[in-house]
Amino acid sequence: MLIFYKNAYALKIFCCNPVYAGFYGLITFLLFVPAHVFGQEPPRREIDINQFIQNLFPDPSEDTDYSDLYESLFQLYANPLDLNTVTHDELASLFILSDIQLKSFFLYREKLGPLLSLYELQAVPEFDLATIYRLLPFVTVQPRVLSLRESLKNPTQHFLMLRSGKLLEKQKGYLPASSASASRYQGKSFNGYLKYRNSRAGSYSFGLTMEKDAGEKLWLWNGKRQIFGSDFTSFHAQIMNRRKLKNFIAGDFQMQAGQGLVMAAGFSLGKGSEVIKTGYRSTLGLKPYTSVLEANFFRGIAATIAPEKNTELSVFYSFVNRDATEDNIPDEPDKIVASSLPVTGYHRTPAEQKKHNNLSEQNAGMHLLYKMPSQNGQVGVTMLYTFYSLTIRKRDAAYNRYEFTGNRNLIIGMHGDYRWQNFHFFGEGARSQSGGLGAVGGMIAGLGKKLDLTLLARHYDKHFHTFYGNPFGEGSRPINETGLYAGLKYAPNRRWQFSTFYDLFWFPWLKYQVDSPSRGHDYYLHALWKPNRKFNAYALFHEKRKQKNQPGNHAAKLPLGTTVHHTAMINIEYDFPLLFSLRTRLQSGSLNYLKISKSKGFTVLQDISWHFRKMELSARIAYFNTDDYDSRQYIYEKDMLYAFSIPACYDTGTRHYMMVRYNLDKHLKLWVRWSQTRYSHLDKISSGLNEIEGNKRSEIKMQMMYQF
Repeated sequence: MLIFYKNAYALKIFCCNPVYAGFYGLITFLLFVPAHVFGQEPPRREIDINQFIQNLFPDPSEDTDYSDLYESLFQLYANPLDLNTVTHDELASLFILSDIQLKSFFLYREKLGPLLSLYELQAVPEFDLATIYRLLPFVTVQPRVLSLRESLKNPTQHFLMLRSGKLLEKQKGYLPASSASASRYQGKSFNGYLKYRNSRAGSYSFGLTMEKDAGEKLWLWNGKRQIFGSDFTSFHAQIMNRRKLKNFIAGDFQMQAGQGLVMAAGFSLGKGSEVIKTGYRSTLGLKPYTSVLEANFFRGIAATIAPEKNTELSVFYSFVNRDATEDNIPDEPDKIVASSLPVTGYHRTPAEQKKHNNLSEQNAGMHLLYKMPSQNGQVGVTMLYTFYSLTIRKRDAAYNRYEFTGNRNLIIGMHGDYRWQNFHFFGEGARSQSGGLGAVGGMIAGLGKKLDLTLLARHYDKHFHTFYGNPFGEGSRPINETGLYAGLKYAPNRRWQFSTFYDLFWFPWLKYQVDSPSRGHDYYLHALWKPNRKFNAYALFHEKRKQKNQPGNHAAKLPLGTTVHHTAMINIEYDFPLLFSLRTRLQSGSLNYLKISKSKGFTVLQDISWHFRKMELSARIAYFNTDDYDSRQYIYEKDMLYAFSIPACYDTGTRHYMMVRYNLDKHLKLWVRWSQTRYSHLDKISSGLNEIEGNKRSEIKMQMMYQF
């Protein structure tokens, strides 16, 4: 019966639209393959998130924290998107499909109705097997909407994870205190991590995350400072798609709307090898916060309702404590202000503990979204009001003149995007309480099947203040910046792909270590060769020029000079599925510091992974040689599930690791990872309380995951 229904559906595709006549071979395949095949979905392979991120960001930056990006990808993998209900923005957020492929998929679904199986993706025009293979880990096809009771009995994700690790060498912070330095770490040298998750994609989610960094002590319950046993605790409960109630979250959450000027949670890419889609931010709305970054999230209650078919309204209230550095004002010694809001999350020493959760922050927000009936576009309005228990006042310095000062801020923004033929236009504008304006607008164009183009412009006033915004930009925050970005991708065939971008930016006001208005540019070249599914190779070149103060000059206003940073890389990979994989990489970099000094270095590494029936073994050996820390080399490493590692290698030495993952049974998985860096010319590693006597730094980590 099932094969007859499938054959009838395939025949419907063939007969109703001549576009699909080319899929006659697929129909023949459906007619002759045994019926039991269609009772199953394609096997869902376990994705290597580290490798997925490397492909997006082959050249990692120290200015980017990838924790939220890793967490967001893991959540997409653990809670796959239902292709029969997924929105354009949700599917675009995977950064796998081009705009032409996205348009083709939604046109297919509109004309032919809900998909019956993931195998049907082969019938979508513009989809090839390589694209489908990359897409499969993140999508599913739900036969029907389950009730909440049915969902609770059939979770798609239900696990408990425990992880711990420590450095094997003794750091200065754990040694007995000396008269020269009495400050020491208050806790044990191991770190700890616990995560529990019970969820079903599109229905509900419950989660608890707890973390203790190395050197932090376990705290007693302190409700006033929101400390519940461990140094950081996060909890959420979520219900989705209950008639007009589209989303409800109690606990920790984030919000992503428009191009990220007001609220941009988690999955926001910077500049990388994905030169086209990197500039567009998808409107994903409310989502649980499950990371261990101890800042930039809301804690409270949030809901999204759909009063009309094409309208959604999200509202939320948050009360969360944040770390702050308290200071006195010289002319008002009795008044206490917060001079900075640290986001490191470290509370190891008495000085760090003094800053722990001593500032309360309240947020009230709203997002109204209208989707056009044609499904070609949408318009939204976003508002966020923030109130602090202390006045924020940064230290008195010229570059801080236009930074936020006060204890409350209101920011209102409006965003929209529209798709016409193969063009996608998008933009957002916002105004903060200070009167500062921020704006970003762009276009993505599919110029045929082989060529894609994107153009993007942005401007953020020097007094534009947004605390949860993270739109496209060169700086770490959207303030004091104007820029123009252009990206181009050319794929002459399925084997070759060429990508490039050029970004020009200005900073109209002063910056830290930049005592005048400054400018710079950034360009990137990337070539990928993938002759088959098993082998691929790519090469890239990246140059960034920025201005900084010239050193050794005692003038009141220091003159500027140009700093030039180069990166070049060749990467070769061979993957024999379910057996083994090899990766060889050679990367080099240099920093020309204001034409005064030049630092250069390189790294060469070899990775190998073996897959056995119950076990996977991964290993790396790398050799690095740099002139000094300025030319340090950042390299991705394979790590445990929900963990990542991007160490910085400098001086001369070797870096190697080994990791074993063993499946004891279908419920229990174990990981053990050992890594070590050896330096040739150092007798001390790091500085301050992190200092290690000797020339090696070793780490051991263990993880257990039980799937219920």
